[in-house]
Amino acid sequence: MCFKKLGLKAELLSAISARGYENPTPIQEQAIPHILRGSDVLGGAQTGTGKTAAFTLPILQLLSANRQGGLKPRALILAPTRELAAQVAKSVTAYGKHLALRSAVVFGGVNIRPQIRELRQGIDILVATPGRLLDHAGQRTVDLSEVEILVLDEADRMLDMGFIHDIKRILKLLPQKRQNLLFSATYNHAVRELADGILHNPSMVEVSRRNTAVESVTQLMHPVARADKFKLLTHLIKQGDVSRALVFIRTKHAANKLAARLVKKSVRAAAIHGDKSQSARTRALADFKRGKVDILVATDIASRGLDINHLPQVVNYDLPGIPEDYIHRIGRTGRAGAKGLALSLVSDEEAKLLAGIQKLLCTKIEVREINGFQDEIGDTDSSAFPAPRTPSVQMKTATAGFRHRRRKAAGGHGRKAAAGYNREKVGGLGRIQSVGFYPKTAL
Repeated sequence: MCFKKLGLKAELLSAISARGYENPTPIQEQAIPHILRGSDVLGGAQTGTGKTAAFTLPILQLLSANRQGGLKPRALILAPTRELAAQVAKSVTAYGKHLALRSAVVFGGVNIRPQIRELRQGIDILVATPGRLLDHAGQRTVDLSEVEILVLDEADRMLDMGFIHDIKRILKLLPQKRQNLLFSATYNHAVRELADGILHNPSMVEVSRRNTAVESVTQLMHPVARADKFKLLTHLIKQGDVSRALVFIRTKHAANKLAARLVKKSVRAAAIHGDKSQSARTRALADFKRGKVDILVATDIASRGLDINHLPQVVNYDLPGIPEDYIHRIGRTGRAGAKGLALSLVSDEEAKLLAGIQKLLCTKIEVREINGFQDEIGDTDSSAFPAPRTPSVQMKTATAGFRHRRRKAAGGHGRKAAAGYNREKVGGLGRIQSVGFYPKTAL
């Protein structure tokens, strides 16, 4: 099928052709007609399948058919990360270049004043991250009372990042009568519960089995002792097995440290994570795309929304604490039908995390041992369920010490005072993940 048969107008077809696309992907072919009919849509698609265009194109067509020229946004697209928001906004601009529609993107980490000026000029389509959107709503620099179409992109990631309360606050600012589109690469209970509360008689669009890794990606794991991971990674780089890769690691501090160690080994590397300024993140990504950087070390904040064409490899230096994040990580490669390779460096301590990933995938990841780097990996049968990690003696001692300090800081006024101190001082840590005890701020 060609795009013309989907009923898209000439201005959109011209913009699509200018980007070099001839035929729609399966998610585009299935979702666009439902959206053009005004239906709510629940979309399930692996990353890299053209999902952004699947909702961007019909939204542009629907809004252009009823041009109003007001100041308030008529379509709101929510994304979990700055990178994904910027990518979606770029698509809106590219596909809508022949239409008299205005768009803007707002996210944190940058000066809010230029965003305020742009919003005051009036827009039709607003792309936003939840936190910065609520900042604007609190300052009354945006009015969402005329939103006709709401899109929740990467809904599962937004829930993983703890945005559920922000989403609920945003929903209260929207008109009750609107079209709702929810897209997610994975479909767990939390996503299903969110969809049930937002969507009305939705059309279900799913182009692959739920919770599956990209089929075009070859997955391998290398058993290795935790202390030897850096040595193995540099060995793989030296041998040419890893050349241009996105390397995932669990914490921001570890990302900086790994990138610095690689640079000392004469590897062109850079780090990207949530503590980096937006300009630093943009610069690191641009250097990676231009080939000035060969290894981009990233936390899970980069597992969504990074638009990197022809990325041949993804390396899991650490396995993620949440099995679904593995799917999003390796989905950065093997995009648009290209072949990709995902390597995981797995230590004995990560055996239960590996078991959880294999249970989600309903398959075993091929083990490929490298001489000198073998490690004994525990039982990773795909039927095994990853039990929460038992806190160590040190963790229990640290927790007890923290409770003592919390009571002392609360003034010794009993349980209520201590609870209040807890809310004020550590509320920002967010949800502690069930596997690994890593707060979301570690990303």
